[in-house]
Amino acid sequence: MTVRVTTLPNGLRVATDRMDSVETVSVGTWIGVGTRQEAPEFNGVAHMLEHMAFKGTASRSARDIAEQIEAVGGSMNAHTSREQTAYFVKVLKEDLPLAVDILADILLRSTYDSGELQRERTVILQELGQAEDTPDDIIFDHFQEAAFPQQALGRPVLGRAAIIEQLPREALVDFRLRHYGASGMILVAAGNVDHDAFVELVRKGFADLIPAGDMSYEAARYTGGEYRDDQELEQVHLVLGFPGVSFTDPDYYGSMVLATLLGGGMSSRLFQEIREQRGLAYSVSAFSAPYLDGGVFAIYAGTGEKETKDLISVLFEQLRDVRSPASEDEVRRARTQMKAGLLMSLESTGARMEGLGSQLLIYGRPIPVDEIVRRIDGVTSKDVARAAQRIFGGRPTVAAMGPLGRLDSYDRLVARLA
Repeated sequence: MTVRVTTLPNGLRVATDRMDSVETVSVGTWIGVGTRQEAPEFNGVAHMLEHMAFKGTASRSARDIAEQIEAVGGSMNAHTSREQTAYFVKVLKEDLPLAVDILADILLRSTYDSGELQRERTVILQELGQAEDTPDDIIFDHFQEAAFPQQALGRPVLGRAAIIEQLPREALVDFRLRHYGASGMILVAAGNVDHDAFVELVRKGFADLIPAGDMSYEAARYTGGEYRDDQELEQVHLVLGFPGVSFTDPDYYGSMVLATLLGGGMSSRLFQEIREQRGLAYSVSAFSAPYLDGGVFAIYAGTGEKETKDLISVLFEQLRDVRSPASEDEVRRARTQMKAGLLMSLESTGARMEGLGSQLLIYGRPIPVDEIVRRIDGVTSKDVARAAQRIFGGRPTVAAMGPLGRLDSYDRLVARLA
């Protein structure tokens, strides 16, 4: 096994996945906090903090950070989700010390300059505006809020414009000091890296990190319901969802195979029946989105106003059919598709870094590839049917945007599931 993990005295976990055949290293900081740790009045602070980390430290300006990474041919980025925030760099193997030093600098010594904050506030508002102008993007935020109303898990990762416009610098400083602690943080490097040397770099660079951050979050309470925005668009954008499963649920792998079988590719049931056989939609897909203590299972379709009624009929027919055991050949094809995606990702230092960081945050240990493959291979047609019966027996969530005159009422949609 190429993975090694060391825990420093302050609780910070340092992990490596060595790949001798490459000349690069992807290194990142994975933090087990995100939108779920935000107070309602500061929704969007985790994402804004991620942006502001790159905008200058006590010793580097925003331009210095960009120039120093790009001067060695490297790249740097970050992302925020509801349960995690990650900052990551890819460099040539000899430039790993620079990468670790910059990560430590932006996470521990960012200044959150007021001028940079005001400029970045405008950038984030433009990002929000772009999302609002993209129906097949923003519909998922509306879906999430309808599924988990009045709770952190239902609020948008980008935040709301009214809050972003007023979010004070102090909120950023407080969020970092409160939540960015060693016990909830992972430093991961994947590629041509020496574990012991990497541990020493991290030990020196993150010596000032506080031992424990606040990792607590409000328990997920899936409610379900609907969101409708009847407006003049070229398409109806529809998300139909149900209560899903957590990362540690016994039906986790069954639900993932179910999503692949139902709407995970061109050979999936929904794609074949809705697009290929009937031409009712250009885009249709299904996905399972697990969280630490729950999840959602959802189907997205983009269709024309005239096709909406027929699409709904076919969609619900498929949801009823998939509750019965599928053929072993169909399940085998879905399992193979999942395994191929997993094994192909092992060729990427970035994917291996991301997988290892997430595994340590979620499960507390690296999950060997052969264990994941074994669990996927262990999913039977009965397991898939059981997951479908459980998931599609829950209260649905419907989010729709566009010309909705031919979309059934929520109650009629619920009745179709009976």
